[in-house]
Amino acid sequence: MENIQTATDRERAARFTALYVRDHPRVSAFLHRRIGERSAAEELTAEVFRIAWERVLKGGEVGSGWLFVTARNLLSNHHRAAARLTELHRLITDELDRVPASEEDSSVLEALERLPERHRDVLLLRYWDGLSTPETAAVLGCSGPAVWVRLHRAREAFRDVYASPASLSPEEST
Repeated sequence: MENIQTATDRERAARFTALYVRDHPRVSAFLHRRIGERSAAEELTAEVFRIAWERVLKGGEVGSGWLFVTARNLLSNHHRAAARLTELHRLITDELDRVPASEEDSSVLEALERLPERHRDVLLLRYWDGLSTPETAAVLGCSGPAVWVRLHRAREAFRDVYASPASLSPEEST
């Protein structure tokens, strides 16, 4: 089946092609000067022209100024993403450089893993996340007094699991 293009489609494609040929090197150089990395500049340049093509297909106008504004916006997004990635790498490095958990810490974590989810959740919300009773109640979808009852039961279950051998499953220990 043959794709039938209207004169308007051909005109749009021709205008976009002329714009691409004229402005691609300029946009690419603009981005490369600001990033300093050729491959990243090429990716952002391709994204600028992809967005431009979508705009042209929807009947919008695209000129050199629009291309450079789009390139600047994508560059800002790129820098924000790079900053987030750098921060994530820093956090991971800090976490990996931490002192290993003591044997007691490992026993506590193992006991928490063996608890049924309902007990583990209330304990983690209160003691790990430091939520207040009303905050814990909101997360769990219950009242404040129900949180206290759940905490009491969870503490008892934790004591039992912590004191029992690790080979018991959570169902066997409750």
